[in-house]
Amino acid sequence: MKDKFKILFVCWGNICRSPTAENVMRAVIEQESLSDAIEVDSAGTLHMHAGNRPDSRMMEAAMSRGYVMNGRARGIELEDFETFDLILVMDFDNQSEVLAMKGDREGVKADVNLFCEFCEAFDDQVVPDPYYGGSEGFEKVLDLIEDGCQGIVKWYRSSER
Repeated sequence: MKDKFKILFVCWGNICRSPTAENVMRAVIEQESLSDAIEVDSAGTLHMHAGNRPDSRMMEAAMSRGYVMNGRARGIELEDFETFDLILVMDFDNQSEVLAMKGDREGVKADVNLFCEFCEAFDDQVVPDPYYGGSEGFEKVLDLIEDGCQGIVKWYRSSER
C-alpha cells in the first residue's frame, strides 16, 4: 500500500486560516473518497497559541457553511519538513518564516508553496489574515480556502504519485 500524501497548512498563529484549511480539506477529502490517500494537518509559525481551539469567529463562519472545526493550535516543528510532502503557507510572511526554518537541511522532503497557487476561481496571491477585521474577512478566507482545496484535489488527481 502506498504511503498517504501528507499536506501541512501553515499560517501565523494556527487559529484562523490554517486550521480552516485543514478542516475544509478534510471535508473535501472525505467527499472525494480520498481519505486513504491524503492526510492533512495544520500549524503556525508562532507557538504562542499552542493548545488553543480555532478562533471563535472563524469557527462560527465555518459552521455556517457546514464545516466542523476540530483540532488545537500547534507550532511548526523541524520534523514537519520530513513528515509532510507539501507545506502550504497562507501569505508571504509565513512563506519567508517557513523557508528560513527549512533552510538547506538534508533529508527534507516537503515542498513549500503558497496556498493560493491552487486557487482557480480567485486570483489572490495570499489568504489574508482575518484576525483584526470584521466578519467579511472570515468569509473571504473561507471563499479562498474552499477554492484552493478543490484545486489541491484536482492537482493531486492529475499528478503522478
